[in-house]
Formats: sequence, C-alpha cells, structure tokens
Amino acid sequence: MNQPIFCIGELLIDFFSKDRNVNLVDSHTFTKRAGGAPANVCAAIAKLGGNAHFCGKVGNDSFGDFLQNTLVQLNVNTNFLLKDPTHPTTLAFVSLQADGQRDFIFNRGADAFLSIEEVPHHIFNTMKLVHFGSATALLPGTLQETYSRLLDAAKDNPCYISFDPNFRSDLWKGQEAQFVNLARELIAKCDFLKVSDEELLLLTNEVDMTKAVSALHSLGAKCIAVTLGKDGTFLSYKGETTVIPSISIQVVDTTGAGDAFVGATLYQLAKFEAPLSLSFSDWQEIVHFSNKVAAKVCEKIGAIDALPNLEEVQGI
Repeated sequence: MNQPIFCIGELLIDFFSKDRNVNLVDSHTFTKRAGGAPANVCAAIAKLGGNAHFCGKVGNDSFGDFLQNTLVQLNVNTNFLLKDPTHPTTLAFVSLQADGQRDFIFNRGADAFLSIEEVPHHIFNTMKLVHFGSATALLPGTLQETYSRLLDAAKDNPCYISFDPNFRSDLWKGQEAQFVNLARELIAKCDFLKVSDEELLLLTNEVDMTKAVSALHSLGAKCIAVTLGKDGTFLSYKGETTVIPSISIQVVDTTGAGDAFVGATLYQLAKFEAPLSLSFSDWQEIVHFSNKVAAKVCEKIGAIDALPNLEEVQGI
C-alpha cells in the first residue's frame, strides 16, 4: 500500500550568499535553490519512492516555473500548485556571518494568498494522510485562515494529520508568544507531531523533556518525535518513551534535515492502512529509518539536492 500524502504550505526561492562571513549589505553573489518546508517534505517522500502531492501558491513568473519544474522532476504531483497572476513568487535571501548569525531578508509573495476556495472541497476524500508543516502559514495573511480551515476539514474527514511547527526565529522576532498560541491550536488536532528540542522548549517553557512532551500530549498530539541532531530522536507514544540514536556521519550542512525526517516518516506511514493502530515497536522502526534519511541529508549541501533515494538509505 502506498497512500498519497498531501502537503500544504509554501514553495519559495532561497537565495544563499556565496560570499563567506558577510552580511547581505556586502554580499554580491548568490545561489538559487528551491525552498519551503512542505516542498522539502514532498521532495523527500518522492525521492524515496512515495506518492507526494504539494498544495500551495507561487507567482506566475520565471521563479514559479523553476519551482514547479523542480518538483515535477522529482515526481511530486503539482496538480494543486497554483500560479498567482498578481503576486510574485516568495523570495528569501540569507547570508551566514562570521559570528554564526544569519542575515535574513524575506520578501513574501504568492504563498501568502492561497485561499480556501482554491482548494477542492473533496480533496480529503482521497487524501487521508495530510501534512501541515509550513514555516509561513501561521503568519498573518490569507494562507493562515486557509491552513486552519483545511486542518479542520482534514480532521473531520477524518484524515491522519502530521504537524511540524517549523518555527523560524527570523520570521517571528518579537511575536514568539503569538506563534506559540497558534502552534498549540494545531498541535491539539494532530496525530503525529515532530518538533526540535528548541521548539519543545519554546512551546512548553519546560526544560525537562519528559514533562515537556507530556504537556504536548495533553493538548492532543498522539505520537511525538523530538529531533535532537546528532543525539538522535526522542520518541513518545502511548505512554512509552525512548531515544532512537542517529548514525555517525561527517556533517556538512544541516539544512533540510528536519524536513527530510518528516518526509521519511510520512513515506513509511503511507504503507499502513491504519497508522493510528501502530505499536510502539512499529514507531521505533519508523524513526530509526527517518533518522538515517535525515543524517544522509547532512552529508551534502542543499535541502533537496542532498536527499537520498531508498537504495542509499537501505545500504546504511
């Protein structure tokens, strides 16, 4: 069985400065990459051989064409990718400075304007595995309302719901409390929740991991995976917890590792007719596989370019 997986959110252009240790004022050369967390998740699913469908909006421009072509070449279904004739494709510009801090400029465009009317009402009749993991969807705009209404529709259908808060400090400076409130509303409706250890602290204000995870379970999340980088993943499900170790690698770039982890998890969940009936042992195997996919991504530069295929992962 290979259920289709429906991912909703942003697809954008990341421009990374190729000039070392400078801010954007002094940057002259940039490299263009396809970006957006849900798009990265789709790419990971498709690269492993899964059935991924992306839903979002880009501009009706050259950048939008580039992004669509990128997904199509990866065998991601783009039937629900819309092109906005009014708003340009969303762009992000990033440089890494000598002190390790990022200089970041975000020019938000078409992704913010996906409306509920543009998504077919019958979509959840066939899409039973749905991922909400957009970094921009909780920001003010049309997409925020669309996101919330789609999640309610998926929950009522009912679908299996995956959620990754995807907190980006560059986007929420001074508004972290608003992000927490919005994210917690979605956590209450999800079946699988993936968070980083930093997000776990932000969402619960609790330093003890077991207590923090319990707090998110109390909101409604059924299975929780807390990614810990090289230390693996803390898994919590039906009253049982454990840490699934990662594999030893030479880290080159961690960009997109979290999205790869989610994509690998959804790829495996799509094999089960009833994901809610999985055992703790099943989840341990799933997370072990997902840890390997995420680690492989860290061995290369670029979130999508670094994604492994199934044969590469099985060879580890």
